[in-house]
Amino acid sequence: MTDPRVDARAGGPARPDDARAALAGLAAGAVTVGVGALLAVLAGPSSDPLVAVGAAFVDATPGWLKDWAVVAFGTADKIALGVGEVLVLAVLAAAAGVLARRRWAWGAVVVVALGGLAALAATTRPDAGLLAPVPALVGAGAGLWALRTLLRRLPGSASSPTAPGDEVAGHRSGRRTFLQATVLVAAAGVVGTVVGRVAATGARGAQAVRASLRLPAPARPAPVPPGAVDVGVEGVAPWATPPDDFYRIDTALVVPQVDPARWRLRVHGMVEQEVEIGWDELLASDLVEAWVTLACVSNPVGGDLVGNQRWLGLPVRELLARAVPTADADMVLSRSVDGFTASTPIEALTDDRDALLAIAMDGEPLPPEHGFPVRMVVPGLYGYVSATKWVTDLEVTRFDRAEAYWTARGWSERGPVKTQSRIEVPRPGDAVGSGDVVVAGTAWAQHRGVERVQVRVDQGPWQDADLAAAAGVDTWRQWRWTWQDAAAGEHLLAVRAWDPKGPQTGVPAGAVPDGASGYDTLLVRVA
Repeated sequence: MTDPRVDARAGGPARPDDARAALAGLAAGAVTVGVGALLAVLAGPSSDPLVAVGAAFVDATPGWLKDWAVVAFGTADKIALGVGEVLVLAVLAAAAGVLARRRWAWGAVVVVALGGLAALAATTRPDAGLLAPVPALVGAGAGLWALRTLLRRLPGSASSPTAPGDEVAGHRSGRRTFLQATVLVAAAGVVGTVVGRVAATGARGAQAVRASLRLPAPARPAPVPPGAVDVGVEGVAPWATPPDDFYRIDTALVVPQVDPARWRLRVHGMVEQEVEIGWDELLASDLVEAWVTLACVSNPVGGDLVGNQRWLGLPVRELLARAVPTADADMVLSRSVDGFTASTPIEALTDDRDALLAIAMDGEPLPPEHGFPVRMVVPGLYGYVSATKWVTDLEVTRFDRAEAYWTARGWSERGPVKTQSRIEVPRPGDAVGSGDVVVAGTAWAQHRGVERVQVRVDQGPWQDADLAAAAGVDTWRQWRWTWQDAAAGEHLLAVRAWDPKGPQTGVPAGAVPDGASGYDTLLVRVA
């Protein structure tokens, strides 16, 4: 095969533009990704090269880096990871094109290495099958073919078309041919990626099943408690967080699509008898509703990674009672269909709190991104040790025998939610006039309950705020306070909440290893 670097007419090395070679590399990279995404429809979503590499990166992320990413990007952390991954791939693909123009073997090594890395990452996924490495390897082969084909069309290469006797026209013709071929190859790669992702999303028809699902009536309904909903201040977060606005923090780069008809949950480990339950049996059980506030351990002081909703599900303690844990068991390791694990203290699943295998929120089946068909909801614990989505396995064990996903990465074994409060009105940058000013927000202390909220101005005395009615110890409460005779100038507001043991700590701490602490403050300019 003719080396694209050699111009046979000139009898010496050709000097095509490196920028065009980089474009060839980018187009070949698009083909690699597109072919991989298409084949992942057959091999499984986690075998998609971009998904596999991204998931491997998430798995290797230390606690401090996860905390930074959540603080920096919030619920857009997966989008940020995806954009970063594409940018890195684009740089490497462009570099492969330039290297291959100068010496084919150099560029080929880059492509093969990337394909091998993605294939290896795919084989390490918990749901990896025999075909897991195929999308990355075949995609790399397709990328090599596309790169070779495009480089041979570079103006000045031995294979590029040139009109006899007219070098200028031939160069222009070759450039047009190269650019047309590059655009077509890149477009094919992009289309393959889109089609593959769309096909993978609907591969099991989980969305259609969810849309047709009719929920059973709860054996114990949980209506909205009177007086708990609203303190009458515009701008305060609603007491019931709309599902579309509910925060999402998890490790799944592609939302698992689980067919309820195939879903089963196994309870095993340190138990007297193993228990399995399927979807139909779960629906036929005595399901209960409960209002529960969930919070992410990565939520910074004053952050929005917290939400309150009405959940419908089966109390976990009922399944554990059937399995009969041994006396020395102290932890339940829950496992997601995508391999994520969480370590929950067994007492939080066996006491009288509403720890649920939830199938619905806000009166509707769980959205796929929130765990459809079944997830765990445990009041009083941060999500990383309790709120396993797409849950399929409960292993009764001990903390000294098993380690969960995030505890292996530096987070604490047990994650009780810290008492927190935040100022939501006024918001940073709001214009505030002198005189009486309304300050308001929310506070939470799951499974202990918020008993009091106080506000202070400029290190002055703490003053009690008015609270919405309590709806139980597992939900947040709205509060409001009137700042009387606010004087012109800059002032620092601070808020703290009280649970039955006293006020929340004002000592600042980051999220790692067991959640952030400190007072939420707001610098206000009064005109």
